[in-house]
This record gives sequence, C-alpha cells and structure tokens, in this order.
Amino acid sequence: MTALKELSDSLAERTSAARAFVAEIRFGHSSHRSGTLWRPDVVVTSEQSLPKLDSFEVTVSGGEPARAALAGRDPGTNVAVLKLDKSLPGALPARTDPQPGAVAVAFGADGYGGVAARFGIISSVAPEWRSRAGGKIDKRIALDLALSHREDGGPVVDAEGQLFGISTLGHGDTVLVIPPETVERSVATLLSHGRVERGWLGVALQPVAIPDAWQQAADEKTGLMVMSAAEGSPAAAAGLQPGDILLKVDGARANHVRELAACLGSDSIGREVELGLLRAGARVSLRATIAARPTDG
Repeated sequence: MTALKELSDSLAERTSAARAFVAEIRFGHSSHRSGTLWRPDVVVTSEQSLPKLDSFEVTVSGGEPARAALAGRDPGTNVAVLKLDKSLPGALPARTDPQPGAVAVAFGADGYGGVAARFGIISSVAPEWRSRAGGKIDKRIALDLALSHREDGGPVVDAEGQLFGISTLGHGDTVLVIPPETVERSVATLLSHGRVERGWLGVALQPVAIPDAWQQAADEKTGLMVMSAAEGSPAAAAGLQPGDILLKVDGARANHVRELAACLGSDSIGREVELGLLRAGARVSLRATIAARPTDG
C-alpha cells in the first residue's frame, strides 16, 4: 500500500470516528452550525457564529434530535454552551498537546447529517493570550487550513484522532483552536452561572501614536485614546474625557486593547485602580472602580 493511500484511509477513518462527537446545530428551516458534543448532554460551539437564539435542535451521528437550550455565551473565549434535554451517544477522544507542523483535521457538520472535514497542519503554537474581549485562552494554536463559518466550533484532532480543541475563526479568517482546558473552564462557569463576569471600565478606545512633542511626558510611543465613556460607567465616574490617552492601569502598561483586557479579569471586579493617562500633553492620574461588564455589553 502506498503512503498516500495509507494517509487517505487514515483520514477517512478519523472522519468516520468523528461522527460520534460532531454536533449539527439546527435553527430555522434549513440553517445549521457546527458544534462539539462535550458531554453526553452538553454541546459547545463558537459563540461568534451562533445566532442570538435561546433554543436549537441538535443531532449527532445523524441520530434522533435533541432539543437544546442556550446555557450561556462567553464572547471572551468565544465559547457558547447548549444544554440538551437528553443525553446523546458518543464521546470525545482523549486530549493531546499541539506541536507546530503536526497534522490537524478540523470537523464540522455538513448540514445533511454527516461530517465535513478540513485537512491541514498546526502552523504555530504560542503561550497563553488574551482576546480583545478579555478572555484568557490557554494557548494560541493557529491552523494552516480554511474553514467556513458553518464549521466554526467543531472539533479539531490530530493524526491519531486525539483532541486539540474546538475551532474558531480569528482575525482575517485565521483559523485558531480553543484548547480543551479553556473550553472546560467556560463550560463549568456557563452551566453554573449563565455568563462569565469580567471587569468593565465602559470606555471606547482607539490605539494611537503619541505625538513626538508628548512622548517625553508619556514615556511611551503609543496609547489608547478615549473616544467616549458610557453614561454611568466607571470611566465616566472617574472623569475620563474624549481625547485623553490611556497609558497605564495600576502601573501596568495598557497601550494596547489586549494589555487592557488582561487588567479586567473576573478578579478585577470591585477593585479600585489608578489610571495613568495623557491629557493635552500632560500626565494625569485618576482613580476608577472596575465594575462587572453589563450583560448587553
């Protein structure tokens, strides 16, 4: 048997096995999204691709459908959790650690009761990172393959069928993997509380370059310009004004949205912080008490 035939047979075998944990999430007359059967009565999927509905119909392996209620959504980790009204057969494979260059197969629902497969490799693996919405992702796993929005949220496995995590479409259609430990953390919180609370200042920010004349005072070359502050928000109460340039939060750099997000984790709620900023070229220090992000924000 040739190596190519062995590869083909192996991929077909992996795809057949994936029918046990690839979920088809249906809504409306003919629309669907993909998910992953995380527990017998729990399906996880991509929060960004899941329509803003409260109930769905879920099937696995083309079997009998189950009704699914939305347990919660976490934009920070891009995980949405659906609770099924009954347990479905099937189970996730064992987990494995990603390595750059390793074969990766991303699965999704094909909309006809079967499985769609995408074949590629892991292009890079980087350490823990924060999303723009403030979620902690345990590894940044990037894939060299294409994925449609209907397949977003399906499982990703290695050459032996072991689980890397679930897929998500990143910036510029980059395909990333949400690691199992990140998914599990979101699942536990969403099933218990329906949401993941994170800190909130209530301010719209835009990355900017610090004008040359202000760089000595700022001791930075870039910052986050305040565009607006929500009425009643911690930022408004602290006195932030449009045109201010945020530089630091409690002494930590915050001149990028991800650096700011790292300061606004769940443990930040209720904490008073010092905001270091530039106002008309002069350094200003304000105090703000971080609140919980509103459910609609």
